[in-house]
Amino acid sequence: MLQDCHKELSQINGVVVSIGPGSYTGLRIGVSTAKGIAYSLNIPIIAINTLTGIAAGALEHYQEESIQIIPMIDARRMEVFTTRFDKNLNGLEQVSAVIVDENSFTDVLSDTKVLFCGNGLPKCKELLSKHPNAEFIDFPVSAKYMIAPALEKWEKQDFADTAYFEPFYLKEYVAGKPTVKGLH
Repeated sequence: MLQDCHKELSQINGVVVSIGPGSYTGLRIGVSTAKGIAYSLNIPIIAINTLTGIAAGALEHYQEESIQIIPMIDARRMEVFTTRFDKNLNGLEQVSAVIVDENSFTDVLSDTKVLFCGNGLPKCKELLSKHPNAEFIDFPVSAKYMIAPALEKWEKQDFADTAYFEPFYLKEYVAGKPTVKGLH
């Protein structure tokens, strides 16, 4: 990546990392890598909630005045990790795991136009599209959408503690039991 950007390690002033929620393994690898780079170069880490990055991306692709954003990360089956933001990316509720059905988000959709986005959207769109205030945007989720929230944190010097911060898993990791015959 540094070669593609024609940069040297000495030119890095900070590291931005997606802190979660998301894949247990992906978060561990990403945060460990960010910590290693930051620690070795003695530079700060900026931790961005994954859902904030997705919501920021939605705002780059959608320009309606009064709307709330509900980014969704696929959490298997009909469950998504989600939260809700206003058009200025102010969080309106806590991040949670939601099992989506035809009654999901009806309290918000009853009086507000809501933009749904993220990789959890495809499995939920059919159920949610019945509501007239539901809007949908599908775009590739990318780390580039963490830039604006990261710059805001940079200006405030809102840095994560390199030694002690951990990924935000939302749910506990549960190791599966091997199903290969002969293994116990």
